[in-house]
Amino acid sequence: MLNKTKLSLAVFSAIVSATPLMAAAEEQTEGFVEGSSFNILNRNFYMNRDFRKGQSSNTDNGYSEAWAHGIIGKFESGFTQGTVGFGIDAFAMLGLKLDTGDGRYGQGGSINLLPVNSDGEAEDNYSKLGGAVKAQLFDTVIKAGDVFPTTPVLHYGDSRLLPESFKGVTAVNNSIDGLTLQGGRVHAMSQPQQSDMNEDFATFYAGGVNAPWAAYFGGDYTLNDNLAFSLYSSRLKDAWNQHYAGMSWSHQLSEDVSLFGGLNYYKAVDEGKQLLGEFDNDIYSGKVGVQFGAHSVALSHQRNNGDDDFDYLRQSDSIFLDNSIQYSDFNSPKERSWMLRYDLDMASYGVPGLTFMTRYALGTDADYSDANNVYMRRDADGNPLTDQKRWERNIEAKYVVQAGSLKDMSFRVRQMTTRATDYESDLDEVRLIVEYPLSVL
Repeated sequence: MLNKTKLSLAVFSAIVSATPLMAAAEEQTEGFVEGSSFNILNRNFYMNRDFRKGQSSNTDNGYSEAWAHGIIGKFESGFTQGTVGFGIDAFAMLGLKLDTGDGRYGQGGSINLLPVNSDGEAEDNYSKLGGAVKAQLFDTVIKAGDVFPTTPVLHYGDSRLLPESFKGVTAVNNSIDGLTLQGGRVHAMSQPQQSDMNEDFATFYAGGVNAPWAAYFGGDYTLNDNLAFSLYSSRLKDAWNQHYAGMSWSHQLSEDVSLFGGLNYYKAVDEGKQLLGEFDNDIYSGKVGVQFGAHSVALSHQRNNGDDDFDYLRQSDSIFLDNSIQYSDFNSPKERSWMLRYDLDMASYGVPGLTFMTRYALGTDADYSDANNVYMRRDADGNPLTDQKRWERNIEAKYVVQAGSLKDMSFRVRQMTTRATDYESDLDEVRLIVEYPLSVL
C-alpha cells in the first residue's frame, strides 16, 4: 500500500503541472460575489444517556441528559476573476443550553454536547468563530485557516451540537473526471464542545496526545455508476501512520431489485516518538446487501487483527468501518463482529421524506492480552481482559419536510441499547434532533 501511496503522489504532481494546459480554455469562475453563499442551520438536540449499572463519573443518579440549541452560520465566497482566483470562507456558531437540571450532566454524561465548567456543570452557552482564505488555480482549490477535511483518515465530526473543525491547510484537485485528490496538514483541532482550538490532539481511546501535526493525502475514483475506489494515507506525527483502502459497488438486477456492497481496510503503525506506544494493527470490514423496492437489508462483518484498539481523532468521523455505529466501534483487539441492518423508505408508500432504520451488531473475542501500556484494559485483579463481548441495537426514524416554507426541515429520533462484559458500559440512549436549514444567500 505504501507503494500505491507513492504512486498517487506522483500522479497528483503530474496532474497539477499539467492542469494549466487542460484548463486554458475553460470559462472564468462566477466571481467573488456571484459565487457566494450564506447558510444557517438551526439544530435542536436532546440527548439522554442511562447508565444501566448506575455508573457515571460525575452524576449520582446513574444517568445524564442535556437539551441544547445550536445555530451554525457558514459563509462561502466565490473566487475572484483571473488565472488564480481568491476567496474566503467564514463561520459563526453558537450553542445554547436549554436544560440539564441539577445532577444530570457531567464529564461522563451526554459526552461533548456542551462544555463543562470547573464545577462539573454545563456552560450556559459557547461559541465558535473562524474562517479560511482560499485560492483556486484551474481545478485545484487550496484553503488555509479553519478547515473541515472529509477523508477516511481525517474527517471532521458532526454528530453533536456543533461541528468539529481543524486549523491548517487543505488542497482538493478535480482535474480528471471521476477522480478527486485531497491532501492537507493540520496543527490544531476544536472538538464539538470546544470554543477554542487546542494545539494538542486527542484520540478516542488514548485521550490527549502531544502530536505537533496531522497530515493526509489520497483520492477517490468513481469508475462508473456502479463501482468506486478510495486510497488514503495519513500521519499523526510521533503517534501513528494510518493507511486506508476502500471500495463500494452496486449491481442492478431488475427495475426494483439491486445488490450492493463494499470493503474497508485500515493499517495503523506507530510512528516517530511512539507517543501512543508500539503497535501494528490492521482492521477491515465488508458488507453485502440487497435493495428491493422500499426495503434494504445488509449484512456486514468486521475484524481487528491487531493487539490494540484501532484509534482515531476524538469526536471525528475518521473511521469508515461498517460496524462503527452510534456508540460502539467494535474495534477492540482481536474483536470480530457481525451486523444486520434494515432500512425502509416510505416514499413508495405515499409518505416521501419518512425513513426508518434498525440494526443489530454483535462483537466477540476481544482480547487485551498483548495490548501495549496505552491501550491495555485490565480486570479488578489487574489481569488483561480477555474473551470480551458486546452487542448494540440502534433504531432510528427520520422525516424531512418535502415542500412549503419548512422545506428540508428534519426530525430525527435515535434510540440505542448496548450491553457488554467488563470492558464497556451498559447503556440506553435516546437522541432527538431537529434541524432547520436556511439559505440566506
